[in-house]
Amino acid sequence: MEIVKLYPECKDNIWGGVQLKEKYGKQTDKDPVAESWELSFHKDGPTRLENGATLQETATEAELGKNCKGFPFFPMLVKLIDAKQDLSVQVHPSDAYALKNENSFGKTEMWYIVDAEKGAGIYLGFKRDVTKAEYEEAIKNHTLTDLLNFFEVKAGDCYFIPSGTIHAIGSGCLICEIQQNSNLTYRVYDYGRKDKNGNERELHVEKALKVTSLEKYEYTPLALTTAQGELLGLSRYFTTTAVRVLGEKKLFADKNTFQCLTCVAGNGKIGDKSVSLGDSWFVPAGYGEVALSGDMQLIVAQVRKYYVGIDLGGTFIKGGIVDDLGNIVYEDKTPTESEKGAEKVAENIAALAQKLLKKVGLGADDVEGIGMGVPGMIDSKNGNVIYSNNLAWKDFDIGPRVAELTGLRVKIANDANVAALGEVKFGVAKGYDSAILLTLGTGVGGGIVVDGKLIEGNKSAGAELGHSVIVANGEQCTCGRKGCLEAYASATAIIRDTKRAMQADKNSKMWDIGSLDKVTGKTAFDYKDTDESAKAVVDGYIANLACGITNFANIFRPEVVILGGGVCAQGDSLVKPLQALLDKELFAGKLGPQVPIVIAQLGNSAGLLGGAALLME
Repeated sequence: MEIVKLYPECKDNIWGGVQLKEKYGKQTDKDPVAESWELSFHKDGPTRLENGATLQETATEAELGKNCKGFPFFPMLVKLIDAKQDLSVQVHPSDAYALKNENSFGKTEMWYIVDAEKGAGIYLGFKRDVTKAEYEEAIKNHTLTDLLNFFEVKAGDCYFIPSGTIHAIGSGCLICEIQQNSNLTYRVYDYGRKDKNGNERELHVEKALKVTSLEKYEYTPLALTTAQGELLGLSRYFTTTAVRVLGEKKLFADKNTFQCLTCVAGNGKIGDKSVSLGDSWFVPAGYGEVALSGDMQLIVAQVRKYYVGIDLGGTFIKGGIVDDLGNIVYEDKTPTESEKGAEKVAENIAALAQKLLKKVGLGADDVEGIGMGVPGMIDSKNGNVIYSNNLAWKDFDIGPRVAELTGLRVKIANDANVAALGEVKFGVAKGYDSAILLTLGTGVGGGIVVDGKLIEGNKSAGAELGHSVIVANGEQCTCGRKGCLEAYASATAIIRDTKRAMQADKNSKMWDIGSLDKVTGKTAFDYKDTDESAKAVVDGYIANLACGITNFANIFRPEVVILGGGVCAQGDSLVKPLQALLDKELFAGKLGPQVPIVIAQLGNSAGLLGGAALLME
């Protein structure tokens, strides 16, 4: 399917106006025109194409995208709403209640204010906590709106309305509504209005009393932006973004989700197709680059998946909300406080996860779970930390405990393994299926990804690449063995060797730094072109690191070797000679598959992105 224009089903609810027909181009005989269902697979008003066929019967699974496959039916519905009169005060139930009592899903929605008359507004949530008795009494006395927040609105405002939140659209508002694919509404107050037959419209007070949140409502705009534009609303059913086109702009339709583009201001083009005010267009999943031009405001609705990524460090816990493309929607951190015990750390992780979710307006049902990188020997299958020197833990079930505290699925793995997965999924090795990662820091960490999956070994205790021996009976390693790669290729090792070289050569230019206490992992690299002792340190370091890399390349035959850590700041001064040695020593030389060496690019984000990626395998 190509990009196609959508032809909506229009509704003539008694409170509707004429703008959708007269200003927004809706072709219909109905009068008034209260709603136009721009993107709908719902039986009460399916969207059609120019040839009269419905989008539902035309679009394939691939064109809808794989993110839609987990739903029992198409997940969202996009509307334009013209309220000439006040809409009823109403509430929508949650999925849990609706499935149990109505054989239907509930309804979460969001409103983007397209246009509004001066003084127009919406009712949304209670001004304060109320009791069920107060709520019921206000309905009976027709004073319900006195308990509700009234927000005066203007074009460009946006309000996210979770199920259970009491609300009403006021007269004079023209709104783009993105919602769950549900038409289930409990009407609690309708101003005594009568339908076309002179009868008061049905109320659903008893049901509404069971599902309405009675807590004080606080309005907090998202205030988040992406490369596309301003994020308006996030849920498992829909992600909505305001995209401003002024001149030329490009979007990208990936294979995970379709996109629905609704023009709410101005006009322009999608490719060579003209876009007018009020038009909606369907972009199939996997379409690729979408060229936009003109002067227009688009509301883009799509289905994204979300994950909580956690990078557990000795000092800080870093976390983020990550989407299925590896975009970090929002991130934050909190102190680890490992000195207060494992239970406190678990509580801090849970609190951070809840804080992240609240910031972006997601609930527990809206995310796939928590993926977490943890230092130490990890039993990832059972979520257990067998041993972690950094955290002073032994046999702690961090995964199950965080799951208990948050109500979310939790998956954990060793932090170096997680960083490797992050680089393969979203970083420098994106597009490769198999990779080796070596982190060159205080020690040498390692991660192995084969066919897009982590190779962790028995009880997930594997991938200790830094503790493979490259020199029999060599330098003492912190693990207890001698001659490990870590004892020769870590930042600690090059600092040790630099100090030894300086002590052996009192004329070395490296003494220009002042003293041995000022030696860092880059000192020898800084002087390698002007000082023989420095050059010998660097050459020895590179030769030892190349020995380890060649071993791993011969064993695993990865498509790429990724280097991370502070030493990698040397860039080509490190990579080029390493690559030359690897090419020379690799088994079968040029007859076999070649293995490029690259520098990791995700930096401090590798852990939380890799954590999220644990849930994407």
